[in-house]
This record gives sequence, C-alpha cells and structure tokens, in this order.
Amino acid sequence: MKKLFTILFVILLFSGSNSFAQGGNKFGHIDFAKLYSMMPGLDSVKKVFDDYNKSVQEQYAAMQTELENKFMDYQANAEGMSAIIRQTKEAEINDLRERLDAFETQATQDLQSKEAELTSPIIEMAKKAVEDVAKESGYTYIFNSTEGLLLYAKPSDDIMDLVKAKLKITKSTP
Repeated sequence: MKKLFTILFVILLFSGSNSFAQGGNKFGHIDFAKLYSMMPGLDSVKKVFDDYNKSVQEQYAAMQTELENKFMDYQANAEGMSAIIRQTKEAEINDLRERLDAFETQATQDLQSKEAELTSPIIEMAKKAVEDVAKESGYTYIFNSTEGLLLYAKPSDDIMDLVKAKLKITKSTP
C-alpha cells in the first residue's frame, strides 16, 4: 500500500500534464488511525482480544510456574538422587522448557491472528466509508495523513467529519 502511495506521489510530483496544473483533480486527506480509534464496535473487539490475551497469558504463567517448581525441586534434591533419576528429572525439565518456548512462539502467532481476525471487519468498514465519501464528494485522491508520505503539499480537505458522518460516529476527534 505504501508503494502505491509512493508511486502516486512521484507521478504527481513530476507530472507536467495540464490536468494536474488546471486543478482537475480533488485531493483530500484523513488520519486513518484517528478514524480507526473512533470506529463503532472497537470497544467490544478490544474486550474480546483482551480476554483472549489474558487466557493465553494465564496458561503461559501456569506452565512457567510448573517449570520453576520442577527446577527448584530438582535443585533441592539433586544431591540425593541417583544418576538415572537425575537424568530423568533433567530431561523432564528440558522438555518442559522446550514446550514453554514452543507455546510462547505459537501464542504470539495466535494473538496476531486473533487481532487480525477481530479488526479486519472494522478496518474494511472504515476503508469502505472513505471510498464512499471520496466518490460522493468527487475526490480523486485521499491520502492517509498518518503515513507521512507527503513531505509538502498544498492544503487539502480533511474528510474526517464526512467519514464520521457516514459511519454515524458521534465521538469527537481526539
């Protein structure tokens, strides 16, 4: 997406066509991050994600506690153990440590997937509203002002209020 905006910016910057000079295009911008933060349903998505994240963290903490307890038990009793029992306990601790590492890796991936699953409908709704407002208002291009793609541009219209109205968002812009 950034490549597309960069290419568009370069074309606009270096284009000498008369249509650009005559002002045939209408440009606008929106702070998509601010819009996203005001989207309806975001609070419930955050709650679902936080609950999911909490359950994953609790499971991880339980596994970590089990590892620590086994290791402390091993350290406290290692001198009195026979070689075979010591090796068995060490293997058990190492296996648990490996499972904990694997769980951590999988949990990170699962959390990212869960976040994408929960937020993608809201992002799509916001994108659709921006697209609809752009078409209804005759905009040729809308830039995401949070991306920092433009180093300089003549002032353009901020369509935040139009998109908020389209989505029936009543929250004030932060």
